[in-house]
Amino acid sequence: MDRVAVLLPGAGSSADFLRRAFGGPLAAAGYALVAVPPVPGPDLVAGALRALQEARAAYGPRLRLAGGVSLGAQLAVRWAAACGPPPDGLLLALPAWTGPPGAVAAATAASADLVDRLGTAGALARAGDAVPWVAAELAAAWPAYGPRLAASLRAAAAAAGPSTAQLAGIRVPVGLAAFADDPLHPYPVARAWARALPRAALRGLRLADVAADRSVLGAAALAALADAAAGARAGDSPARNGPARDGPARNRAAGGGAAGGGPAGDGTAEMRAAEVEA
Repeated sequence: MDRVAVLLPGAGSSADFLRRAFGGPLAAAGYALVAVPPVPGPDLVAGALRALQEARAAYGPRLRLAGGVSLGAQLAVRWAAACGPPPDGLLLALPAWTGPPGAVAAATAASADLVDRLGTAGALARAGDAVPWVAAELAAAWPAYGPRLAASLRAAAAAAGPSTAQLAGIRVPVGLAAFADDPLHPYPVARAWARALPRAALRGLRLADVAADRSVLGAAALAALADAAAGARAGDSPARNGPARDGPARNRAAGGGAAGGGPAGDGTAEMRAAEVEA
């Protein structure tokens, strides 16, 4: 395929999740996916930004889409705002915060503390009451970080999200997908991004929608990208029977999204949704 999409994983996640969530939908749309593996440890953020620069050098005009999940989405926007002419579009899922780290970032830092205290296996055991598919993703991804897992989570927690000004400066179409019921990737954050970005659309899902098929997330983000490219503006009620459209022009907030969550005293609430990370 001549067209390439380069995506960054979330904190504590993996390139494998990106392939399962986005590989099929991107291939059907005519894109080859380059799923960037994380660089575990304190250089997690710098390594991800460096990977986007290297992809631009390697693929040149073939690089048509960039993006990522959660931390990866945040870094992709920061990179696109600073790198000169961005690719033709951005594909973003589950943004967690805008600007300086806040309560959601504190939950990620609390997960790092839990790993330090209990080890990876012990921290995963505390995630037993999480959404089942989320717990499965954590169990698959976290051990690969080895002794650098806690440092990776702390690097993610310390990383700023894009500013409102950076979002407003992105002039290419942007497809956003977010869960209405994920407190660690609050739906209002994605909605605010869709408003701030000049050419963006948002598709809303619920965590249960991807339990059997992770590619539902990627398909929703690509559908939102098509909406944005077509100039769609629609309401933002998360769908009960499939992805809803959401554009920056209207804000009815039906069904809503959870407010940003902070760490629980026993360390389990911070791992209850997908921040750490599907």
